[in-house]
Amino acid sequence: MDETDYMQNITIQYCFPYINSSCRKEVRTGPGNLFLFVFLSCVSVFTVFLNLLVIISISHFKQLHTPTNLLVLSLAVADLLVGLFVMPVNVIGFIDSCWYFGKIGCSIFPLITFISMSASLCSLIFIAVDQYIAVCDPLLYSTRVTVCKTSLLIILGWSLCLLYVTMYLYFNDHLFQSQIFTRCDGECVLVQKYSWVMIDLVFSFLTPCSIILVMYAIIFNVARRQARAVRAVVNAASHKLGVKVSSSSDTKAAKKIGTVIFVYLACWIPFYVTSLSVKNVSSLSIVWTVFGWLQLINSSVNPLMYAIFYSWFRASTTYIITGRIFENSSSRFNLFPENF
Repeated sequence: MDETDYMQNITIQYCFPYINSSCRKEVRTGPGNLFLFVFLSCVSVFTVFLNLLVIISISHFKQLHTPTNLLVLSLAVADLLVGLFVMPVNVIGFIDSCWYFGKIGCSIFPLITFISMSASLCSLIFIAVDQYIAVCDPLLYSTRVTVCKTSLLIILGWSLCLLYVTMYLYFNDHLFQSQIFTRCDGECVLVQKYSWVMIDLVFSFLTPCSIILVMYAIIFNVARRQARAVRAVVNAASHKLGVKVSSSSDTKAAKKIGTVIFVYLACWIPFYVTSLSVKNVSSLSIVWTVFGWLQLINSSVNPLMYAIFYSWFRASTTYIITGRIFENSSSRFNLFPENF
């Protein structure tokens, strides 16, 4: 769609027709915008549905009450907030430029947005560290990582995210209603100062990115060495028996870790690269909106990578969909039949 067609698909109206100070409303019409509206709405529903399945599974089945799954649960809760609150409001903002939730909503919405996305990112870091300990120090894992310690770590992580987001919004003049400046009724614009964009770049991208990359690089190298050792033993045994046995565990580990890193970088790099190109970045920028949606879509992909490919998730989903979760003893169902 070129610029002429785009302008023809915008109808100028007013957010609040009976208020003199109402902002002008840009309603995006046309098949292209309709398709994007339906697609983004489906992404929102998909995100809520998947993360709800993860939350119900880990919360209900006692077999899943492990430190690692608690971190996955924390990630799912953060991503659920993104799909339940952040995505729908952004979908409305995409098709209709007006803000209908008042100054209170304009103050609360960025708070929910940044907390949920920060907590999601924090959970990704905790999961990487947890996997690092499990792979590199498996004998001491059960003593170093417990449900109690993990719960306290999750509470600490969410508290730090709340503190950081509160400071971020306060110094960007968007925390209290008295700080919010609007030119007309129906407008909610968050203008982020360049100095805080740089600070956010360090705390919300460079630092998490470095930790995740280093952790998974070490995990991959250790897993590859372990796979080679196991393969050597298996090959030696198979040689004696005259049977050829092949192993691709290191290849599977490389694909899984590579997927995690690629998706994470693909969703977060464009947003921060764009934020460095201007001195003041408005939340109404089209480019900012597009790359912001990439970050949001990361919350849709997280449950796919960290839960849906595991056998326990498929088993628990079957119990939930078929209604067997309502049976009296359902919380003690075995989700790992291969262990018996």
